[in-house]
Amino acid sequence: MAEITAGMVKELRNRTGLGMMECKKALEEAAGDLKKAEDLLRIKSGAKASKIAGRVAAEGAIAAFVADDGKTGALVEVNCETDFVAKDSGFAGFVAAVARTAVNQRIESVERLARANLPSGETVEAARQALVMKLGENMSLRRVALQQARGRLGHYLHGNRIGVMVDFTGGDDTLGKDIAMHIAASKPIAVSRTEVPADLIAREREIARARALESGKPANIVDKIVEGSVQKYLAEVTLLGQAFVKDDKISVEKLLASKGATVNGFSLFVVGEGIEKRQTDFAAEVAAQASQAKKDEKHPQTN
Repeated sequence: MAEITAGMVKELRNRTGLGMMECKKALEEAAGDLKKAEDLLRIKSGAKASKIAGRVAAEGAIAAFVADDGKTGALVEVNCETDFVAKDSGFAGFVAAVARTAVNQRIESVERLARANLPSGETVEAARQALVMKLGENMSLRRVALQQARGRLGHYLHGNRIGVMVDFTGGDDTLGKDIAMHIAASKPIAVSRTEVPADLIAREREIARARALESGKPANIVDKIVEGSVQKYLAEVTLLGQAFVKDDKISVEKLLASKGATVNGFSLFVVGEGIEKRQTDFAAEVAAQASQAKKDEKHPQTN
């Protein structure tokens, strides 16, 4: 058997970013051949990725990228299990590369994006599996929003947890960023009232009516109260109706009018939005593990 030196282990670790023991075992299996050992680790990464694929990945990062023409851009969200990994430079670099790939290749679906080639030549999916192997957490390419602007694009990232891409006409780049920042803070669901889904308005109207009737308001004014509540709701959830975050004395609609600008649409991603995080009872988990250990001691498995 070829001698496995500390230098060889270090070299393989530098190439793969994996643990010392994993690298040593791979070198032993490959009889000291560095390239074969690296290939073995890459092959095994897929197996490791599949074993942890069932874990809930509700943390992660969002990246944004806009092409030089200012008209094509994308937001992407990639999830992982912990905030610690979300802040890893390798993870952040992967998410940024995925966003750039989505724009450069005009990709609108996660399925196509996973099969796309990164500048390195490997596919996004292969790079994801390699990162799973390196960092030891489940990761998923969750969503992508590709925008082809009617005007031009402005964007804003709040750390790596909230991302906004806004398509606007008129105004300047500062206005575009300000509007994107406002969307990140106020989280409207639509640009204008006409874009709010009818089922949401109907639900708000039912709630307002039930509240008015329960409070004992006279029947002849219930309709006015309901309509007032619905109008307030629409102002709160639409971009144009909201008070501008940097100056709450004016609405976003009035701000845009003063700049001769309009907003044509936007995309808003919040990390983990809509993913149910599993709540772990650590005391119960430890107790269960202790109980299982006792059972194993009483009934040891025989080979």
